[in-house]
Amino acid sequence: MTLLITVWGASPGVGKSTLCAGLSRSLAATGLRVDHFREESILSRPQFTAVAEEFRRTGRVGLETLIAATANFVAAVVASDDDVVIADALVPFVPTLLAMGHGQETIDAFTADLAEVLAPLDPVMVFLDGNAASALSRAATREGEGWLDWYIGKLAHYEVSPPVADVASAVEYLLLERAMTLGAARRGDWDLVVIEDAVELAADEVLRIAQKVLRPSLDRAGTHGEGTPGDAS
Repeated sequence: MTLLITVWGASPGVGKSTLCAGLSRSLAATGLRVDHFREESILSRPQFTAVAEEFRRTGRVGLETLIAATANFVAAVVASDDDVVIADALVPFVPTLLAMGHGQETIDAFTADLAEVLAPLDPVMVFLDGNAASALSRAATREGEGWLDWYIGKLAHYEVSPPVADVASAVEYLLLERAMTLGAARRGDWDLVVIEDAVELAADEVLRIAQKVLRPSLDRAGTHGEGTPGDAS
């Protein structure tokens, strides 16, 4: 059985992509077949073609389109020889839903439907928690001049209240996104692992913690490589 590990975080800069890359390397080193689904790949993966086309055409994506694309993705994963899929900010699509103006009730209902679709992959969500302002500052430093203005401009087009116009309101939005994501996952009874204060930890320490907490999920899915996830750390 293929296991889906989806990694989310409290803000850009909290270390999602770094953790995904580290997990991919360490799990592959144990002999597992790993598909690293990078965040930017959603518009190029064939299962999400309809999502990409609808977004380009209308600037929005319908809930039914997201569900159908996810079902196609699950079918492709089940048909593959992969042991683990590590997805960087793929599901549960909360930022997309918030951007389109959906509230908690709709997001909860959508997340419950999504859980049913994802059930064949026994998904586990790893959430990197931490201070959103600190993480956003780290992302701005990493990405360079102009990135923070671009990011605030992107959020400014989201249908959220209060609207995003500066760093302070961007942090407020990120707190909302965090609460919505964690709340929907918990109410939907997702397998959820939260790594606290991730922005304050070194990348190798975050990886070590993730390797440890993911062992039960990997064992439950029967994804046994030549060793265990911690062997390659």
